[in-house]
Amino acid sequence: MRVAGCALLLAGCGASLNNESATALGGSGGGSGSPGTTTGAVPGAASGGSEAARAADKLTAVATPGSTAYKIGPLDVLEITVFKVPELSKSTQVADSGTINLPLVGEVPAAGKTAQEIERDLTKKLGSKYLQNPQVTVFVKEYNSQRVTVEGAVKKPGVYPIRGRNSLLQFIATAEGLDPSSDDTVVIFRQTDGKRTAARFDIDAIRSGSAEDPVVQSGDVIVAGSSALKEGFNNFLKLVPVAGVFALL
Repeated sequence: MRVAGCALLLAGCGASLNNESATALGGSGGGSGSPGTTTGAVPGAASGGSEAARAADKLTAVATPGSTAYKIGPLDVLEITVFKVPELSKSTQVADSGTINLPLVGEVPAAGKTAQEIERDLTKKLGSKYLQNPQVTVFVKEYNSQRVTVEGAVKKPGVYPIRGRNSLLQFIATAEGLDPSSDDTVVIFRQTDGKRTAARFDIDAIRSGSAEDPVVQSGDVIVAGSSALKEGFNNFLKLVPVAGVFALL
């Protein structure tokens, strides 16, 4: 039932691709391309090639050191420890408003920050009025805000939390690997600035090292293809670029 549902969803997505998505698929060569390479240009879409390249850079480039750390969000649970001050040490859940409430300092913004950034904020607040040289440690106890959906031909479909920098292969492994019916093709759907995009990846090419293993982002939907999805999915795949160029849907 789950796989059939994916087929219907993807068939609908394929039918909805229009001239805008064709422009986003533009590239620098012709043909369908080999595994691990981007697809060729769409006729009349030369100007769209640079736009697609910029979108790919924005969505899949490896970030600078430290910037890929887990960003805390609402409903995450934090373990906060102040060295030798047990009265200030506690577990707390990030509120829907994105803040945490702690003794002495009150409400502190947490959403969108890393644990290290919150450590620095609390150290500054406690040190300015209450403690001398406080030592604060913040640990993410429960990851509840940033998640990725894995569907299709995997052994354990589901919704999984992001913990730091996670790649496509890592999430396939978390879902206990591809199902025997898989054709080794995976599509990542991504929502960026209110627009839905998609890119196709060849798992065999990633495993062999001939293609990049893309970094997965919060909110991504990963769908593994298989022969069971049949014509709707296969037709859709022909319209999605290979290995990292995200096309508008």
